[in-house]
Amino acid sequence: MNVQDEPRLRRTRAGQRDDGNGQQGFTLIETAIAMIVMMVAGLAAASLFAYSVYNNSGASERAMAMAVAQAQIEQLRTVGFDDASLNDTGTTPAPTTIESAGRTFRLVKIVIWDDATTPTRKTIRIQVTPTSAGPAWTHRPVVLITLRSRQLRGPHI
Repeated sequence: MNVQDEPRLRRTRAGQRDDGNGQQGFTLIETAIAMIVMMVAGLAAASLFAYSVYNNSGASERAMAMAVAQAQIEQLRTVGFDDASLNDTGTTPAPTTIESAGRTFRLVKIVIWDDATTPTRKTIRIQVTPTSAGPAWTHRPVVLITLRSRQLRGPHI
């Protein structure tokens, strides 16, 4: 048998094998390992996608709670200083339930006067908590605090 008659395996440029008869390809083991690597990468991407969807839904709840709190603050800014909605509520008022965009929120409005006899400044605290299902971190309240003061004439006006 002549040395030239033996089938020789040589490597081609792409790392594939060539048996000399023009048949090129990967072995079964190489193909199986490549499929396992691709499967692991695909599962990692799928779990990352599920994690991001879960947390984005929670962020949507928090954004909506912030919008509800801002709307309540704006509503209280439009009323007069002596309006009944700005009466002193104490530190533990009863919460109310608000529905906005198909979602339910628990609203707590706290108004505290700096002086009960003749108030010149009021501290308003709006606390909105999402009540719908979602990640645990979305159930922490959104809190906005603002101050209102009575318009008084100073000694130089």
